[in-house]
Amino acid sequence: MPSADEIRGLLPRGFDIIGVLLVGGEGSDADVTRALEQARALRELLFGVAASHGLVGGHMDAATGEIRFVVSESGWTNSVEGSVVTWEDEPGRLLWEKGCLLRCELLLKLPLYLRPDVNSGIEGQFSSLIESTVAKLRDPHVYYLVEGPITSSQSHRSIILRGDDLSFDSHTHGNSRTDSCTTSIVTCSEFFTEKRYDLSLTRETADAIAITVNQSAPSLKPGGTPVVEYFPASAPASLIVITLKLDILCYSSIDFPVAAAVSELVIPGLADQMIVMKRIIASEITQQAQLQPFHFIPSGWHVPVTAIYNTRYGETEERQSELRKELHLRLGLPLDRPLLRISNALTFGGMGRRKKSMPRSGSSLLRDIHRELPSSGVSGGVMSLIDGSYEYYHYLHDGIDDNGWGCAYRSLQTIVSWYRLQQYSSIDVPSHREIQQVLVEIGDKDPSFIGSCEWIGAIELSFVLDKLLGVSCKVINVRSGDELPEKCRELARHFETQGTPVMIGGGVLAYTLLGVDYNGASGDCAFLILDPHYTGTDDLKKIVNGGWCGWKKSVDSKGRSFFLKDKFYNLLLPQRPNMV
Repeated sequence: MPSADEIRGLLPRGFDIIGVLLVGGEGSDADVTRALEQARALRELLFGVAASHGLVGGHMDAATGEIRFVVSESGWTNSVEGSVVTWEDEPGRLLWEKGCLLRCELLLKLPLYLRPDVNSGIEGQFSSLIESTVAKLRDPHVYYLVEGPITSSQSHRSIILRGDDLSFDSHTHGNSRTDSCTTSIVTCSEFFTEKRYDLSLTRETADAIAITVNQSAPSLKPGGTPVVEYFPASAPASLIVITLKLDILCYSSIDFPVAAAVSELVIPGLADQMIVMKRIIASEITQQAQLQPFHFIPSGWHVPVTAIYNTRYGETEERQSELRKELHLRLGLPLDRPLLRISNALTFGGMGRRKKSMPRSGSSLLRDIHRELPSSGVSGGVMSLIDGSYEYYHYLHDGIDDNGWGCAYRSLQTIVSWYRLQQYSSIDVPSHREIQQVLVEIGDKDPSFIGSCEWIGAIELSFVLDKLLGVSCKVINVRSGDELPEKCRELARHFETQGTPVMIGGGVLAYTLLGVDYNGASGDCAFLILDPHYTGTDDLKKIVNGGWCGWKKSVDSKGRSFFLKDKFYNLLLPQRPNMV
């Protein structure tokens, strides 16, 4: 079981435990009471004191989804069953309209003197060093520069707080917060001049109030003399300088004084992270671990989590992989998606801000254009769609005139972009020539194939995906375009379990399939097609209105067939790698 320090280091300071929801079991009074007891125990574990507010215990029936709640008032004198539960439709929006993030980065170089027997008392010495470092953060001569995010007008609010401006006599642990501080009250909301619902918390442009720590030497009185103190070692010792790259996030309500936020959230958060790092470093003191925190917003989450990685190890090394797997299990995240890789970490605003239409690679290609589409027209259908982002590759991109022969190459490029954007791979999207070189290298094509305008199909795409990404693929064969609707159920299952784009090849045409809308009772269905045969500019409106990305039925209302009746079709279903 993780320690309280590890849990506190994983989550932003500023949140509190208000309850526990148990899933499964019999749904008896004992189950609900057990949830209440676990909420109480978890809160005391994390904060060291009992809650002064009420706690909630809940139980959900795994089969029906029915939930029972019991509310306990502070003091645990009694508990009553909740009869009315109010659900928030947009909890993430509410969270960030009423609150904000504070971020503090701090580089420390701590001198640790060790006796010849380096394994003797390291933990205790390190603990004392951290305690003294935390105490220095509360020194009157420490200054805190507080800066708001850079706005659309390239301006930002900033103030400087001194150590003696902060409130250190309030140890709230989430129960309550001071309403005043010794400096003039400046609330967190004053650092966000733009509308609250515009606060960005996406992976590529996260916003936070930045806290920078600066220490100044005490000023000398006129005629004063600097004093140097010397403490001789009582025994032979060696010096190890330990570098700590601290990077913490805290959550605060927007009406909370920023000085109180620094004293009650930021400084304790820095202390928490130092303690977590201490345990890692002390276990391998001679290895000089290179620890660095990274912040993530897993899919479906509304709050960030922080993971500390030893950057001495690469992301693909077993040690890092095992740590990520442990974090996935602890957070209840799926074990087949690389949600906590360094390349997937949050990038904060200011200089790191990017246009929302631009992916991390700097590409100007359109992304996720199917999100602008109207409904498919299938009555009573269930949509099963691609899971994640992709880039739209089509004819004439990159200055290559592949009109008439390059559609399968473009579909492959779109598929590779999906693996890139989901952080399964960091390789560049291959060019036509690079795709041809792979097929020659594996012996599928003769050397004369390189530089040619020859078509490729689903089988060649599977070879390239295996060679470049290590991705396996399933292939579905149909004898005629008329038979494709019969595969809708299988395709729906693919999008629900794998979520990858599918390549459809028939005759000399290739398309990228992004989803299906299927009514299992009537058999009515529609295919969400991304068409690589488009030759125009990347104009989203033109592409959507022209039907280059849209819902297609096998036979439309005018009796026209989208898929060819007299052609054999292969459907390539790339599989999602089982990795974290």
